[in-house]
Amino acid sequence: MPIDYKTTTEPSYYSGTKYGYSARKIVEDFELSYNVGTAVSYLLRAGKKEGNPAEQDIQKAINHLHFELDKLFKKSDIKSGGLAQWQSMFVNAVKKRT
Repeated sequence: MPIDYKTTTEPSYYSGTKYGYSARKIVEDFELSYNVGTAVSYLLRAGKKEGNPAEQDIQKAINHLHFELDKLFKKSDIKSGGLAQWQSMFVNAVKKRT
């Protein structure tokens, strides 16, 4: 059933069932970047949105986390250790898959 955005400001699949916290409010409260916030939202709704399997939402979250890591790596002056080590491992893993 389509969501009526004129009367519903936030679909129920973005809100928790136990405490009612909304994904948007969590992202705002933690002041997350766009990519990290989007990843968190996808993870919180995984398996709840009709027509979107959990695997699809989890993969979307992973993609946004990769985008964020790429952005951080490009900004970083440090090209060894943490991000560089992750970048190297990621590039090697991608090469093996292709």
